Amino acid sequence: MFLPHPVIDSLTPAQARSWDAYFSPEAGGGRRPAVEEGIWRRTQDPANAEQSGWSEDESGRRRIVHYRLHYGLDRTQPMDRLVLEELYLYVSWRAPASEVADHRRDLDQWLAEGRWKLTGDVGGSWRRGDLHATIDEYQVHPQDERADRSTPEGFVSLDVTINSVDYSLTRAARNLPWDVLAGGMRVKEQRGAPAYADDLAPLLDHLPFVVEAGCGTSIEAGIPPLHWLHEVYRVTARRGDGFTQTHAFTLSPADDLLAKEMLTDTTGKADSMVSMFRSVVLAEPTGAHRALKAFHDAGHMVGPVATHNFDRLFAKAGLEEAYMRRYDQRTPYMPVPEGARSLLVIGLHADRRAVQARARQMGLKVFFLDTEGVMENGNHKPYLIEGAREGDIVVRSEAAPALLRLAELLRLDV
Repeated sequence: MFLPHPVIDSLTPAQARSWDAYFSPEAGGGRRPAVEEGIWRRTQDPANAEQSGWSEDESGRRRIVHYRLHYGLDRTQPMDRLVLEELYLYVSWRAPASEVADHRRDLDQWLAEGRWKLTGDVGGSWRRGDLHATIDEYQVHPQDERADRSTPEGFVSLDVTINSVDYSLTRAARNLPWDVLAGGMRVKEQRGAPAYADDLAPLLDHLPFVVEAGCGTSIEAGIPPLHWLHEVYRVTARRGDGFTQTHAFTLSPADDLLAKEMLTDTTGKADSMVSMFRSVVLAEPTGAHRALKAFHDAGHMVGPVATHNFDRLFAKAGLEEAYMRRYDQRTPYMPVPEGARSLLVIGLHADRRAVQARARQMGLKVFFLDTEGVMENGNHKPYLIEGAREGDIVVRSEAAPALLRLAELLRLDV
């Protein structure tokens, strides 16, 4: 595989201007919108026994995935094109030594199948095109030594890193997934007994409102849900020829197809990795985004949108964003203008960044706009809002129709 790797072969002039306005370093708003990053850490614990397979006799497994994809515009061609400029993928397992030994032999086979070339006299470093791969095995992982974590008897760790040649991360960036691991499992909220309404008419008595948005509005704009990335990076187990929607964690090296796919079909796997960002760049604001802009212009909505999305759709609609997405348990600052009376939460399952908790402390009424369900393999599955409380109001609807109906009630043209 060679870099830069094409993501969108030909951008229109309007799409190139949109990139410059919303994804270039100058448009970041305190972050880097042209860098896509993800972290998953999966461990065995009594609290996640159903998903991890934990038992008194089965514990200690661990899998960590950390990726960073750097995008940019290639303007050397007759038409501007969106490209992947840099790639970083890190996978770490801790498992019984016999399983790691078997997986190590599998890795050697996949390296040969993928035509990776050994770069030294001793195995451990390979190259294919513009990518570099390293494999490191540890009796005790250095990050476990750093955190003074014990390693179960009979377990070892194995790391696979695949990155652009000469790509490097700061120590803080390399430590990030392990710092997240040290933060422990997120404690789920306890759901209360919210009220339900047919539409957002009750919000009219609590204007102006601030907004917190999850991926619901993004899905309506044609962007895959974030859990789709779980399939790309094999966060949940795959059995046989099909993907089994059991949500069981991938914790056995033998079940982990990510390294195999990356080593044997590098370009194909890269294509699947960049597909989320491709849809992000091509997506346009929907009626929901336009309605929120109309509410803001009319003074019914105040402050920036507290967004957990990296698609920049609110910015494209002309709204200021307060970016909430992060990997540790810390709480980002969320400005709430004086005079706000309510919080409207759109398409967000859990209050991971404590925006709703802070709103309640400030005396704001909390409204939820959410379908309370997800589609998996064509089937609708209930997915209740995790932390809705007594006194909150839930409207079960997609964002666009409910917000356009609210615009009608407010006599606004959208």
